[in-house]
Amino acid sequence: MPLQVPRRYLDNAATSWPKPQCVWEAWEQAAREIGAVAGRGGYREALAADAIRTRARSKIAHLLGGVDASRIAFPAGATLALNMAIHGILQPGDHVIATAADHNATLRPLHWLRSRGTIETTIVPCDGAGMVDPDCIARAWRPATKLVVCSHVSNVTGAVQEAAAIGAIAHERAGIFLLDAAQSLGQRPFAVASLNADIVAAPAHKWLLGPCGVGILWVRPGIELDLLVQGGTGLASDSLDMPDSFSDRMEAGTPDVPALAGLCAAVDWLEEHDGVAIGAQCRALAARCAQRLREIPAVCVIAPPPGAALIHLAPIVSFTMEGYDPAELALLLEQMAGAQLRSGFHCAASVHQYLGTLSGGTVRLSFGPFNTSEDIDAVADSLEQLSVSATFGTGQ
Repeated sequence: MPLQVPRRYLDNAATSWPKPQCVWEAWEQAAREIGAVAGRGGYREALAADAIRTRARSKIAHLLGGVDASRIAFPAGATLALNMAIHGILQPGDHVIATAADHNATLRPLHWLRSRGTIETTIVPCDGAGMVDPDCIARAWRPATKLVVCSHVSNVTGAVQEAAAIGAIAHERAGIFLLDAAQSLGQRPFAVASLNADIVAAPAHKWLLGPCGVGILWVRPGIELDLLVQGGTGLASDSLDMPDSFSDRMEAGTPDVPALAGLCAAVDWLEEHDGVAIGAQCRALAARCAQRLREIPAVCVIAPPPGAALIHLAPIVSFTMEGYDPAELALLLEQMAGAQLRSGFHCAASVHQYLGTLSGGTVRLSFGPFNTSEDIDAVADSLEQLSVSATFGTGQ
């Protein structure tokens, strides 16, 4: 029988696992015992569901740096939140600046609108580690530019973009700055004011350690979005017009109350265990991993350069290995070390032409609060073994 290896989950940039036990307990309690829909009744359990959603808004408002909780909505995921922002802001003839390091959750909606002749786009380049020069944003500006879109952290390389500088460039020209915080909110210090963000979108299920099924959309006062989705909200049901309040307008349909309960519990857990310190711990693991992998001759680490301060890194390490396709290598690492990794292009359509990884993409490790140095050593030891085998012609 094959040797059993322990499961080493290293795909936290896709979704964090395991979740703190309190997250699942809160989710189950809301699903089993409350069961009601927020905003749809005046009985006890419906009011309890309302209270969960209200508490979630308050906790996320605090997490974003003390913003107005009434400007926070909970769509069914970050991709929907980004689509609501993009389709809600842009009008025919508008020009948008995005970056090659962005995720398909922004690049595909923009491509969709551009391919239909609705908008024009400029995708500014990045360097070989996924970093974007803010000056490229300034140089790409046109009179019709309305929106700048940027992923705060590259989900492929972990590069942390200069969001504050990019937002300042947009504001100097009366533009709007949409920040995709999927890979930053929850794992690094975050405040919309210091980042010059006008709109922030993020998921609950990544670094916030919450469940799937709920995303976060914050829009600063003064910006109104055309609606992508219309429907019931439980408020002003006698009218065919959508309600005036931001959160009600953005939350047509049935809210996922158990997921919101889990999100509240996750943020509580991060506060109790010092989320800033946990983020630093995860980034330190990634830095140690990158250093260890750089010592293996056949491995090419694709990340910000060695010596970068931890605050400028993310808990993400991408690499390739000479002689191995990334998908093949990820399968071997699971068989040898129990390491569960992401391989391929990571839903990032444009960045790989700048990383030199158009043939197969990369293998990506991403570290959460429950990973340890033993996970790094298991992966690195296996790669060293594969490297030696390949050198002597006995490997794959």
